[in-house]
Amino acid sequence: MSEHLTIDREKQARLQHIIQSLHAGKPVAEVKKEFARLIDGVSAAEVAEMEQALIEGGMPVEEVQRLCEVHVEVFRSSLGKSGTSVTTPGHPLHTMQEENRQARRHIRALKKAVIAWRLGLGEADAVAQALEALSPIIIHYTRKENQLFPYLERVQFTGPSRVMWGKHDEIRTMLKEARQRLSRHDKSAIGVLHQLVHAMSRMIFMEEHILFPEAQRRLSDRDWAEIRLGEDAIGFAWIRPGALYDPHLVLAGAIGPGKAGEPGSSAPAPSAPVPAPGDADTAVQPLLELATGQVPRELLNLALTTMPVDISIVDDQDRVVYYSDSPHRLFPRSPAVIGRAVQNCHPQKSVATVNRILEAFRKKEKSKARFWLEMGGRFILIEYHALYDAQGRYVGTLEFSQDLTELRALEGQRRLLDWD
Repeated sequence: MSEHLTIDREKQARLQHIIQSLHAGKPVAEVKKEFARLIDGVSAAEVAEMEQALIEGGMPVEEVQRLCEVHVEVFRSSLGKSGTSVTTPGHPLHTMQEENRQARRHIRALKKAVIAWRLGLGEADAVAQALEALSPIIIHYTRKENQLFPYLERVQFTGPSRVMWGKHDEIRTMLKEARQRLSRHDKSAIGVLHQLVHAMSRMIFMEEHILFPEAQRRLSDRDWAEIRLGEDAIGFAWIRPGALYDPHLVLAGAIGPGKAGEPGSSAPAPSAPVPAPGDADTAVQPLLELATGQVPRELLNLALTTMPVDISIVDDQDRVVYYSDSPHRLFPRSPAVIGRAVQNCHPQKSVATVNRILEAFRKKEKSKARFWLEMGGRFILIEYHALYDAQGRYVGTLEFSQDLTELRALEGQRRLLDWD
């Protein structure tokens, strides 16, 4: 893993001026010329470092996001032949590159369908089908947010999770809007679709020529192995990872001077062996002493993951320390979230709300926050509850999410068992 680059303070000040010019409404074409002069002879890594420094210095992330459009236009010519060099099937970067290859194919198909519809040679339904074929790219973004970004945050590179996540959400919004308009056969969808494929194409370019090379430079072999082990919890877009890359072998050889669980080691501490469910001798299972009883650890884990709610626990330092890894999760989670600042588990536009809730909990101004939303035709309830110890000290926050769609539809009463 390479060290951070030395930042040219003069260039950083000029970059800040460029971003402020965009905010003031200066045409992108003019800013593009100024930006091209600034980065003449400068690598994408150095620009990423400058942006990171601006964010750490207090510049709003939303302002840095404005530069993304200029990035792609300026870097396209200079970086068109550069990128990552991972060729081992199964390595997380190789998988993401393969997903991008599939995304390009589906983008081309969507463009053709849109052109045919616009010329009266095709139907809106064909465009909708092409759009749905492209939609798994959202899984690709979700895996970046939950697997790659946490490891970049651990090496103090928080720019991608703060800036790129916002771009992901813009794409999600455009995808939703395009679906709605297509469902009405509204030809105004064509404009939204044009913006959508343009945004997706820019994202692919930014990933392969800026994000992936930076991640490859900053993360260790052990980091990549751990990322791979957590990817299945999120899923993949269109493909399955190759089998040549073996994260277990990498970890076996990567646990160097610092052993797993010790300071200086990013490998997770090994957990005590837990008997598999159904073992005959349950008496040997570790018992957890709770306030109102003793529960075998495996039994408690099964109970928590069987509950019809998603549970997450955040400690008093705002770090995620637990989530219930149930098969019916409403929102994606993976092992990389453990130890992650809860603020980084949300898109940047939601961070202010998260901080407001946590601050109110700490000050005991509030002890609960409740939200509800409709998602994919389902009614979702999200609640946050402050946790206080016996002395009344704030020790963390419990978050749970629940699908209330079926419960809201209940009427009358049922007092007898009915399994028919």
